[in-house]
Amino acid sequence: MNLSDLLIDSLSRSRQRFDRALSGVAVEQANTQPTPKTAPRVDSLSWLAWHTAREIDFQIALIAGVQPVWLTAGHKERFALDLPDDTEDWHHTPELAAKVVVSDISVLTSYLDDAYAWANDYLRGLKEGDFAKVIDDSWDPPVTLAARLVSIVDDAAQHSGQAVYTRRLLGLPG
Repeated sequence: MNLSDLLIDSLSRSRQRFDRALSGVAVEQANTQPTPKTAPRVDSLSWLAWHTAREIDFQIALIAGVQPVWLTAGHKERFALDLPDDTEDWHHTPELAAKVVVSDISVLTSYLDDAYAWANDYLRGLKEGDFAKVIDDSWDPPVTLAARLVSIVDDAAQHSGQAVYTRRLLGLPG
């Protein structure tokens, strides 16, 4: 197994967790922050799925030098969020995160599908020598492509696990 295959496999596991976390969930449940008073940073399933798809999408697009599928596949219009398009979602307050609501679960799963497919296609096109390339020299040490891709995979794993936990806090099985 090469590094691209390993990263693809790792990403697919987080995508499968999102499928389990969203299975049988009503829209109202997906949009609910389960513990807003006691733990306001436990975000809704909608925010977790949207944020994960967006991070995969925007970071891979930046690396590849192309537009994200958020723009090219119509997800911006389908979500129609009351947030600026350049929102730094990793800095969202609970109030901003609560603005990520959907009217249909398929809006979430469609964006997840497109972001993960786009990442997989990008990863399949890489060669072993590509991973050592420095893509961000503003850090010390400079960030290589491999380090950024591991970060993307790690973020997806973290948030998909949070989605399972959020599902349980909503009182749903699984």
